Amino acid sequence: MSEPKSMQQMQNEVDAYISQFKEGYFSPLAMIARLSEELGELAREVNHHYGEKPKKSTEDEKSIEEELGDLLFVVICLANSLKIDLQTAHDIVLEKFNTRDKHRWTKKREGE
Repeated sequence: MSEPKSMQQMQNEVDAYISQFKEGYFSPLAMIARLSEELGELAREVNHHYGEKPKKSTEDEKSIEEELGDLLFVVICLANSLKIDLQTAHDIVLEKFNTRDKHRWTKKREGE
């Protein structure tokens, strides 16, 4: 298995990949459509594995991991196209959860 990558490394890798094509990044609206499509594919796989809808014998085998990867790729593309640092976005959201929502959930006691 390869070494863990930082979010910045992942954003740089995706940017290097996309930058080799004349078309570049899709428009933000097109990427939202792609996100919706990829989320639907992820939902379908989760439903096959954990829900009540078994996969048809004619359907290709895909993994939840692969579908999450597809979703992550499009999120990174959207962030890159809008010049958003996802590490900063993550830090902002985590700070919000740790302040606004810090008493929202029942915390485990030590040892639980």
